Amino acid sequence: MSRTREQPTPPRAAYVCRSCKHPVTAVLERHKTMGVYVPAWTAGPCHNAKCPDYVPEQVSVTSVRGETWRTLTGWQRD
Repeated sequence: MSRTREQPTPPRAAYVCRSCKHPVTAVLERHKTMGVYVPAWTAGPCHNAKCPDYVPEQVSVTSVRGETWRTLTGWQRD
């Protein structure tokens, strides 16, 4: 019998808001590389009401995707 045990995987790195350092959810985006769409996990919008980059939680999903919420909040990827 084998005595190997499965090692628990460490949790994903938590994303934080750049302005207020409040934890935010991860958002799955995609970009095209060599003709294939590749998934990329990025930080989502901040839902902290005291944050200058605040985005309300009741925003429809289609308006949060892509460039719409980035242009509304002025958010840019490094």
